[in-house]
Amino acid sequence: MMLKLLIHVLFSVTVSAGVEIDPNGYILYCPCMGRFGNQADHFLGSLAFAKALNRTLALPPWVEYRFGEPKSVQVPFSHYFELEPLLKFHRVVTMEEFMENIAPKVWPPEKRTAFCYMARGQGTDCNAKEGNPFGPFWDTFNIDFVQSEFYGPLNYDVHHQDMARKWNSRYPSQKSPVLAFTGAPASFPVQLENKDLQKFLVWTPRIVNRAIDFIRNVLPIGAFIGIHLRNGVDWTRACEHLEHSPNLFSAPQCLGYRNEFGIASQDMCFPTPDAIAKQVKLAVKEYHAKSVFVSSDNDHLIPFLTKALKRMEVTVHKLANPEPHVDLAILGRANYFIGNCISSFTAFAKRERDANGLPSGFWGFPSNKASATKQKHEEL
Repeated sequence: MMLKLLIHVLFSVTVSAGVEIDPNGYILYCPCMGRFGNQADHFLGSLAFAKALNRTLALPPWVEYRFGEPKSVQVPFSHYFELEPLLKFHRVVTMEEFMENIAPKVWPPEKRTAFCYMARGQGTDCNAKEGNPFGPFWDTFNIDFVQSEFYGPLNYDVHHQDMARKWNSRYPSQKSPVLAFTGAPASFPVQLENKDLQKFLVWTPRIVNRAIDFIRNVLPIGAFIGIHLRNGVDWTRACEHLEHSPNLFSAPQCLGYRNEFGIASQDMCFPTPDAIAKQVKLAVKEYHAKSVFVSSDNDHLIPFLTKALKRMEVTVHKLANPEPHVDLAILGRANYFIGNCISSFTAFAKRERDANGLPSGFWGFPSNKASATKQKHEEL
């Protein structure tokens, strides 16, 4: 009898009808801010949050917005990333697996509470399903909430203020087995302490094989430079806010979280074609590159760059049918990468390359003025 009791205590999960139930509870959330780059930033923070609270993280599908679709489309997490590497860091389960096999046992429909910091939208509750993508996301799993819980003044910074203990004290898993958040329990951009978790995000063979196939069969033999260009109309408008938001979006990745390395400029946010060509030429020379791969949300500048690099006998390429995730996998394998410091899409590529010890740079950073100042100090 004592042996049976000991075995029960030693196990960290309870097995119920063939399904492992985590007695420490679960975390769910809607990745409802921005597109892939933003969602990836939030994911890393949510993963750290789940580990700190020692709850299993239900991996949400990626929210995508496709032309002609009136509502967001939810793509399973495992469509792009492997689960095994994540399990080396912490316990995770796909949202699909959670809803099918675990939710019926720990989260019945009549006990589904939405967690938010304060009332959202009209009314006095979380309104977890109000608007797109919030409604379509939860509807994908036929989830409706019966009540709301305001968790303020708690926050997601589990690296300070003993925050994880405060969460577990206020919401013990025995009373709140599932914490379902209206948005990601994480900050944007990704918190400095969570950047290294990128190494646990590993592309699926489908993505990797497409990237390798392109590199081997389309690009000429030899080193190549990968670049990311943000130049759509929406980005032009975003760059107009730099004057009042010196750490806009993912700017901390090059400027530092306290702007200790400078402030954002138009040259960094929306470099001119000539500035791009100049920086690419320098990279081509340094790495003896034979080609350049371009990823862009709008204009890849293929004709312009092809002409600019003609004398160097360097070819310029893009995917025939661009897919952002394959683009990122290719950028992650370039001999050198130049991206947009303000962009979270660039931030993903930069973190992946950092995890693999590969070099990267940014458009217009450091500025010529900053470079001259640095050189002067070094001479002194």
